[in-house]
Amino acid sequence: MVIALVPLLVERGASATVAAWALGLSGVGQVLGRVLYAPLARRLRVGPRTVLLLGLGAVGTLALGAFPGPVPLLVVLAVVVGVIRGNLTLLQATATANRWGTAHYGRQSAVLAAPVTVAAALAPVAAIALAGTVGGYATLHLVLAAVAGVAALLALGGTPRPTVRG
Repeated sequence: MVIALVPLLVERGASATVAAWALGLSGVGQVLGRVLYAPLARRLRVGPRTVLLLGLGAVGTLALGAFPGPVPLLVVLAVVVGVIRGNLTLLQATATANRWGTAHYGRQSAVLAAPVTVAAALAPVAAIALAGTVGGYATLHLVLAAVAGVAALLALGGTPRPTVRG
């Protein structure tokens, strides 16, 4: 979503300058989301936290794709989605230890991070290609929201079981 935010806002009538500011403010939202992650982690175990954050990511991305404006509303949505993204960053960073413990952490973390890293590297090219294929960046956000929604549903069945240590 972050890759396609500027072209989405320009497509919706924002100037390139306003769109760039929205992207920057979304980054501020990400920092705020990281600050808010610890209290969230204290209140929710990893399974429900994963489902919640993926679901919120889907809803936020859906809102960006569905609402045509006004531009100030889209900027506010970009910040809110940034907060969610900041939480997701720390969810990903702690996923290995939270699910499988710290034994063999390096190997397990690398296996988990590899496909995420490849996807992040391909995201700019994929976003441009998909936006052209589906009819624009608003529709692309709707597609991304659907993918995030499926991920949230899959996470419902993927809640880790506590590891028995002996």
